[in-house]
Amino acid sequence: MTAIIRRTPSRPSPNPGDASSAFPYINRELSSLEFNHRVLFEASDSRNPLLERVKFLAIFASNMDEFFQIRVSGLMEQAEAHTVPTSPGEKPAAEQLADIRARFRALLDGQRDVFDAVCGDLGAAGIEIVEYAAVPEHHAGLRQRFIDEIYPVLTPLAVDPGHPFPYISTLSLSLAIRMEDPDEQEERFARVKVPPVLPRFLQIEPSKFVLLEQVIAANLDMLFSGMTILETHLFRVTRDADLELQEDEADDLMLALEEELRRRRFGEAVRLEVDKAMPASMRGVLEKGIGADAADCYEIAGMLDHTGLWQIASLDRPDLKLPPYAPVVQARLAPPDEGEPVDVFAAIRNGDILVHHPYESFAASTQLFISQAAADPDVLSIKMTLYRTSGDSPIVRDLIAAAELGKQVVVLVEIKARFDEEANIVWARKLEKVGAHVVYGLVGLKTHSKTSLIVRREGSTLRRYVHIGTGNYNSGTARLYTDFGLLSCRPELGADVSDLFNVLTGLSRQRDFRRLIVAPMNLRSWILEMIRRETEHARAGRPARIVLKLNSLVDPECIAALYAASEAGVQVDLIIRGICSLWPELPGSSEGIRVRSIVGQYLEHSRVFSFANAGRPELYIGSADLMERNLDRRVEAIVPIEDPEAHTRIDQVLEVMLKDDRRSWQLLADGSYHRTEELTSKAGTIDTFEVLQARAVAMAEEAVVAPHRPHAGTGSLDPRA
Repeated sequence: MTAIIRRTPSRPSPNPGDASSAFPYINRELSSLEFNHRVLFEASDSRNPLLERVKFLAIFASNMDEFFQIRVSGLMEQAEAHTVPTSPGEKPAAEQLADIRARFRALLDGQRDVFDAVCGDLGAAGIEIVEYAAVPEHHAGLRQRFIDEIYPVLTPLAVDPGHPFPYISTLSLSLAIRMEDPDEQEERFARVKVPPVLPRFLQIEPSKFVLLEQVIAANLDMLFSGMTILETHLFRVTRDADLELQEDEADDLMLALEEELRRRRFGEAVRLEVDKAMPASMRGVLEKGIGADAADCYEIAGMLDHTGLWQIASLDRPDLKLPPYAPVVQARLAPPDEGEPVDVFAAIRNGDILVHHPYESFAASTQLFISQAAADPDVLSIKMTLYRTSGDSPIVRDLIAAAELGKQVVVLVEIKARFDEEANIVWARKLEKVGAHVVYGLVGLKTHSKTSLIVRREGSTLRRYVHIGTGNYNSGTARLYTDFGLLSCRPELGADVSDLFNVLTGLSRQRDFRRLIVAPMNLRSWILEMIRRETEHARAGRPARIVLKLNSLVDPECIAALYAASEAGVQVDLIIRGICSLWPELPGSSEGIRVRSIVGQYLEHSRVFSFANAGRPELYIGSADLMERNLDRRVEAIVPIEDPEAHTRIDQVLEVMLKDDRRSWQLLADGSYHRTEELTSKAGTIDTFEVLQARAVAMAEEAVVAPHRPHAGTGSLDPRA
């Protein structure tokens, strides 16, 4: 490894018997920062291809931007309002902010070290990021490029009695400039925004780049003619981006959201990043003008805003990237003969089909399911929930085509999906224009479930086909995120999804479903009951085990139930990619709980709930994490996996992840994460991503696929089914 991230001492574990805390609980914000420490490690690990390491640096920076925009901004509001903590053992907001600032500054040190190491390795590989001053032979050419390409899109803004301090938009990169008027012998201050419409890295030779802001700084004499430039320093502002939408007071939700999106640009400053060399006097000017406290100012050594590194990560250097992997077609959906399309509906009638993205193709499964439905003259209606989708969404194009053909198309577009609000509004309007029925969700709730329903005429009956998944209907992220999806025509599932859409689009108050578990109706009570059932099995000496694979585990009630299960002897294995507030391996409360996180080639996004159930195992997948927002303030859908083959496949995935010693980290009793290979003192040999890719390819290449027996039932639309 070329760089090691400096690790700060872990926060000491709370005393489980402390009266101030009902049970051990790790602060969610600090846990989130520890996840991003794991992301940063991937950028430092020289076993990863070089441009993949650059990508992880960009991901870390992007994650930190969102963390400050949403989580830190929320804590600042709580601190200002002196809000009393509600989570077990939680500190007041002001104390949490102090902890976050300290940990983030340590992460910045690690980021600088990793960036320096990566730049050194890039240079050795023939990709140079050079200082402007180091390439005098290119100055004339860069000045001409400045005149032709950069100067026309720059707007210098002076600060003086006639020019108030300009508004600095969130996440924009700017130059603070101190200059002198030689005529009046008076110092002046100005700001120039680094235009985001231009490449951050300017190419000066085939594999040599210089930063855009350095070229601008070197040619400021053209912007401030007749002035003497004394010094320039880079800075960047992060603002509160959490929307405060009063849904119950809005006459038109979309118009209210659009207005709130406009206000987002003017949120309070929550972070000021400045060039480490910036003098205190200039920093003071910025803090006062922007409205940032000194405690929220962070000095950055080297390049500001590593999200710009996506440009370097996307360079055409396949030798510095992971070998290309083409998702395979799920064996049950493989075309019968070359050139002939598969009949998706016939395949589903032969039994439930589980798809695992990105190992198995999204385009040849979920996307094909919708596109065939759109073109099929026997399909009468298509209903879908859309939380996030891609900018060139083929699924939305298929929905538009279906509506134009006269099919009933109903789409719940969650226009409150954070940072996708504007894109979702655009899609909603396009769908409305062609006659699709578009709804925007329920007041006070976000619709996060991943469900679609197709009604098809088959002879004298109607049959319902459903897709229920863990990930969004997004062809872009389906190549980068791991997710499960279930395709089925089981009558009871079809009836449940129909009822769920009636809740979403109408005034139904239904709370109970046949097979689906739905939040906020019954998901919380269900998960608590499932944990309690395993607890009772353990107390009675029956086989008891819980395996949960989630993005986040934060909900105090669920954590308390898992502690009780552990105390009763239940073996609990938690695969939590990101935030985990449960404290494992503590004597007397969580000795039987193991927590691991896997970070690597893909973003682990699927949610799986597995219960031993005294030898009659049950397995579920769905859209929900165990967070209060998922359980109480979102519409989520969890579905049981009843097909034996699908059940076995998911069990095998969980088994691989629990054995991974290459990409996995373990949360220990002192509250710190350590790589499994550190704990075993040997190089990792089981890599989740490599194993699952190999398995997917092997399954696709098998010539013989076990036959599936059609499910009983006609698929009738009888609501009692």
